[in-house]
Amino acid sequence: MIKISEDESNGFCLRFFHLTCTRQTSLSSRMTRWENYLASAEKVIGAYAGSLPLHHFLKAFFKEHPYMGGRDRRWISQLVYHYFRLGQWGKSLPVSERVIAGALLCETAPNDFLAAVKPAWNEHTTLPLADKAALLPAVLTPDAVFPFSGELSAGIDANTYAYTMLTQPRLFIRVRNNKLDKVRQLLDNAAVAYEVFANNTTVALPNGTKIEVIVPEKSWYEVQDASSQQTGALFSPAAQQRWWDCCAASGGKSILLKDQQPGVQLLVSDVRRSILENLQQRFAAAGVKNYEARVADLTAEHFPASMGSRQFDGIILDAPCSGSGTWGRTPESISFFKKEEIQKYQQLQKRIAHNVVPFVKKGGALIYITCSVFKQENEDVVKYIEEISDLRKQEGGVIAGYDKGADTMYAVRLS
Repeated sequence: MIKISEDESNGFCLRFFHLTCTRQTSLSSRMTRWENYLASAEKVIGAYAGSLPLHHFLKAFFKEHPYMGGRDRRWISQLVYHYFRLGQWGKSLPVSERVIAGALLCETAPNDFLAAVKPAWNEHTTLPLADKAALLPAVLTPDAVFPFSGELSAGIDANTYAYTMLTQPRLFIRVRNNKLDKVRQLLDNAAVAYEVFANNTTVALPNGTKIEVIVPEKSWYEVQDASSQQTGALFSPAAQQRWWDCCAASGGKSILLKDQQPGVQLLVSDVRRSILENLQQRFAAAGVKNYEARVADLTAEHFPASMGSRQFDGIILDAPCSGSGTWGRTPESISFFKKEEIQKYQQLQKRIAHNVVPFVKKGGALIYITCSVFKQENEDVVKYIEEISDLRKQEGGVIAGYDKGADTMYAVRLS
């Protein structure tokens, strides 16, 4: 895969669409709205090289086409995402055919797009997947949609997981500070469909819900995937214990930890200063105080020496990974990911674990987490941790979110 910077990608996007804009405008008078949507989707797909997230690429495209309204943007984006949800299926077919096939498989109700470009399929959108697949010009198989089934962790249903790529996951929030009744009232007032899970803190919402508008009081909730919330069951912190969230990113796991036990003495670290700045803003909005933050490269040879003799009752290692358990949200990843990248992530995870494990206090716990579905990043790394330390897996494993419209993750507690 050719790597180019985000600025270069955006620049290419803008130049590409500028050159085609005049021609497209002249043709558009002879095309319906829906044919224009299809043509625009084809252009985006043809220009996109996977070097930056698809939503950033689409943003650049729409910036170059300011005359497109909200409905236009939603439909074009939706068609592009439908195309990438098909993974490797039908690669020999014309792009337009794959876009239309994606609309059949991913839409669940008749719609104006299919009514205009493929009316014979429109009434079949409500059928089960197998019946819709029978209409396609090429056989639909799980391995075509998700060609990495041989790499999956134990316990993941390969076929079921593959076909969940055709569905956009839901939005999840974790309700805080006993505000469930107030949150529900606001959701009811806004006529938003939702599901409250049995723990009475996890709420599922339709993707795209403007939760920040509906519930403006940010301290009442955190946007956090249901599977990510479930990792907290492995924490079990006690007051005054020392905990370290060593790959903290935006701090979701740390806020979950602090909500369980506000008296925890917390250190958060990440290799990116900008990410830690975002974390601090998020902590402020969530009311999280009394913590230490530091920029740290956990892969550096000199890193252990920089920590001195510090020891922790608990370390959360939410390791950098392929993100394959979240590809339902970023389906473009399926088309550009190479299997050999899994081993590269594993090597990174092992290096970080090697530098972090010595700081677990005797009798303490390491919580190893990934948002990957691949065995090499999950069970194999846990086995490595056991080989280089006295830590042993106590509980945890795959958190299968594909049966509830959530991400799939892996989390274990070693002590």
